[in-house]
Formats: sequence, structure tokens, C-alpha cells
Amino acid sequence: MMSGKKRMAIVVLIFLGLLLVSGAAFTIDEKEQAIITQFGKYVRTIKEPGLNFKIPFIQTLNLFDKRVLTTDAVAVEYITLDKKRVVVDHVSRWKIEDPLEFYRSVRTEAGALARLEDILVARLRQEIAKHPFIGFIREEREKIVETVAKDAHEQAKRFGIKIIDVRIKRADLPKEVQASVYARMQAERHRIAKRYRAEGEQKSKEIKAETDKEKEIILAKAYSQQMKLFGEGDGRATEIYISSYEQDTEFYSFLRRLQTYEQLFEGKTTILLESDSELLKYFKSPRISSK
Repeated sequence: MMSGKKRMAIVVLIFLGLLLVSGAAFTIDEKEQAIITQFGKYVRTIKEPGLNFKIPFIQTLNLFDKRVLTTDAVAVEYITLDKKRVVVDHVSRWKIEDPLEFYRSVRTEAGALARLEDILVARLRQEIAKHPFIGFIREEREKIVETVAKDAHEQAKRFGIKIIDVRIKRADLPKEVQASVYARMQAERHRIAKRYRAEGEQKSKEIKAETDKEKEIILAKAYSQQMKLFGEGDGRATEIYISSYEQDTEFYSFLRRLQTYEQLFEGKTTILLESDSELLKYFKSPRISSK
């Protein structure tokens, strides 16, 4: 025969089995949170993981994700302060903070996504309209998404949602205006390149002119120095000639005549001179008289 303890254990196991089969017992893991409703009315909220119980067939378990969720919205076209059209694709991170408010207001994640997209698109439209296109594309983007995330979080509280942050994944021009914008960008780049080339050519001319000027100055100085040296050389040569002439005028005269003969009779030149020409003095009597 079975003992009383064994019978009791069997009864408990059967009871637990019935509870599980009927759905009275359920577990919540660390990624989930839940609320229990009874005929549509709120009973309690469960946020901690573990084993829990409900009245079978009367109470209903409603599970919600406890993790951080991501919304990747469809790209939307906005208008900037200077009336430029821009297509913005944003993403947001959020989580279900209050399961009861979430259940009462949006029920499901699909309903929450629709509400969040409406809030974020409206706030982005308002903020982008306050900034010019260039400012939005360059330095104002971070400030815009911070403001949008802050304001959207306040609005999302009534749905039991906490918005963690908002980011702009892509910002681009509409396809129908991209070609014209790119054409203007190319024209602007060509204009800038042409200006740079013109400035470079002007600078090149200035450098060449300055170089030519310096060259002329250097050549003028060199020529002046050359003439100075020639003058000094001629003066020195004259002094030497005078000194030589003073020492022996007849010998000096003889050497000068020889140089004249060398230059005069070089080649086949024919020269007619009188017989008593001074130039033929040393042909008549080559002897040099002594002092």
C-alpha cells in the first residue's frame, strides 16, 4: 500500500498538471512583461520573471516585450525654412514602460508603431521647417533630433512608451530634383576651379615678373662690375705701357710695330705704302738703336 506522503505527492502533481493543462500556470521570462485581465478589466501587472498563476478560462494573459525596440520608418519628404524639399529616413529606439497604459491605448506593437510614426513625423516636420536646408544637412541635424526625441518622449508617455532616442539614417533630395541640383553643384565646382586657375596664372605671372626683375638687377650689377674691372684692367695696362715706354721708348716702339705687322700682314691682304713710310722703318734698318 502507498504511504500517505506518496499519495499526497501524486495528488499535488495531478493538480499541477491540471493547472498547466488549463492554462492556470504560466511563466514570464526576463524578456517579457505582462498584465492579467478579467473579462477585459485590468487585474494586475507582472514585470518580474518567474512562475505565475491566473484563473483559467476567466482571466487572460497579455504579454508585452520588455526589450528595447527599434522603429525603422518609411522615408518622408519635408520642407526646410528656405522652401527646399528634403527626404528624411529616421529610426527610433523605444520600450514599453507602462504595460497597462500601453494595453489601454495602443494594444499591440503595430498600433504603437503607427502612433510613434505620427508623433515623430509631425515633430520632424515642425523642427525641419525652422532651419535652412544647408543648416539641416550640416550642423543642425543633431540638435533637431535631440529636440524631436525629447518632445516625442513627452507625448509618448500617455501610451506607456519611453522613447530612448531618434536618429536620422538618411537625408537626401527628392529624385526629381537631384539631377538639377547635381548640375548646379558641378557648375559651381567648375566656377571655383576656373577662379583658382585664374588666380594661379596671375600668381605665376607675378612670380615670373619678379624673377625677371631680379634677373635684370643681377645682370646690371654684373655688367657694372665687369665694366669696373675692365676699366681697372685698362688703367693698369696703360700704366704698364707707360712704364715700359719710359724705360726704353725705342724697344717699346719696336714691339708695337711687330704687333702691327702681325695683324696687318695676316692673310692675303695687299697694302700699298710709300718707300719712306714710317711703318716700314724697321724693314729698312731692323737694328734698334741703343741709348
